[in-house]
Amino acid sequence: MQLKPYWLDTAPAFESGAVGSLPERCDVAVVGGGFTGLSAALALAKKGVDVVVLEAKEVVSAASGRNGGHCNNGTIKPFQTIASRLGEERAKTLYKAFDAAVDTVERLVAEERIDCDFRRSGKIQVASKPAHFDRLKTNFEHLKQGLDTDTELVSPGELPAEVNSSKFFGGLLYRRSAMLHVGRFGLGLAEAAARHGAKIYEKTAVSNVRAVNSTGYDIETANGVIRAENLFVATGADTEAPFDYLRRRIVPIGSFVIATVPLTDEFLDTVLPTRRTVVTTKNIGNYFRVSPDNRLIFGGRAQFALSSPKADAESGRILAKAMAEFFPQLSDVQIDYCWGGLLDVTTDRLPRAGQKDGMYYSLGYSGHGVQMSVHMGQIMADIITGQDSPNPFAGLPWPEVPGYSGMPWFLPIVGMYYKLLDRLT
Repeated sequence: MQLKPYWLDTAPAFESGAVGSLPERCDVAVVGGGFTGLSAALALAKKGVDVVVLEAKEVVSAASGRNGGHCNNGTIKPFQTIASRLGEERAKTLYKAFDAAVDTVERLVAEERIDCDFRRSGKIQVASKPAHFDRLKTNFEHLKQGLDTDTELVSPGELPAEVNSSKFFGGLLYRRSAMLHVGRFGLGLAEAAARHGAKIYEKTAVSNVRAVNSTGYDIETANGVIRAENLFVATGADTEAPFDYLRRRIVPIGSFVIATVPLTDEFLDTVLPTRRTVVTTKNIGNYFRVSPDNRLIFGGRAQFALSSPKADAESGRILAKAMAEFFPQLSDVQIDYCWGGLLDVTTDRLPRAGQKDGMYYSLGYSGHGVQMSVHMGQIMADIITGQDSPNPFAGLPWPEVPGYSGMPWFLPIVGMYYKLLDRLT
């Protein structure tokens, strides 16, 4: 079992990174070389903006290259839950934004000719308990009223044709959802941004940021100091001390994934006949799909811990056991890859994007980052350059997490709470 991300191990190397010292100035400095930052850099460069990306490690080496490879529409929480808190119209706006986000990924794949096996596979959310199917049915009733007419309720009896497991009790199918090879997509996005003129500096961690009157920001890095007229922070769960306002509002939560050895089509027909992305309804649930080379990619929050070699290996064992419980035919299948990553989670599971004291930001995708990060990178590029592009998350209240300054000491308690909730509901 290799403790490294399958997506990054099977993607080409990024060959167009900038070399040498940083330039003295730029129009926009983007902090973070994941999907958000690269998408924004691509859009800005295509507008003729002098943009520099500052990445602490390698491009897409964090959450963007360490997820399950899903590109799903639909909000994390049921539509009616969001509507009860924010009102029906705002809930509809948010739902449509997640639809548009999948469209944005598809558009960029086509425009930049990125070879990443993008496919509108559809997503099925499967009920982990019989009572959960009733919740899915309620959500379906709301969505079919013109908001998402491409959804379809899958009865318990029909489910084996989609997900062949006795552990689930029906599902809700979202036909607009997709999947892709996130490693190849990320590297393709980086190459496209560089091709259009963005300067991407890897291994260039930001250590300090100073506002300089009306002339922008002095940004101190491991590779020198650069003055930027505008600053866009796209750091996700890896937000550090220079951006304390954001760090106090983002909780990093570990999510872990395993990948089997390649399997035959005939074997996979006994597991996932339709090859869709799949998510379960539990709070501490699982997500899975088939890779382009026929591996089962199976993930979840196996532990409420941050990723490390020890946590990844232990989580891999937990995930392999869960996978075999869902699909006994996989009990003896070899696990080839195991890895972990960090989700950037907000308390209400909705992203945040906007401007604070002149600094632009977009993060907090809470597990739906593949599509929304790309989409928000494009939107924030428009906003930075003065275009009237609608930000679906503008104006959402965002208080800091009480008693929290960047180290999530409370994760074990949160894990115990959600495990209890899953048992009782």
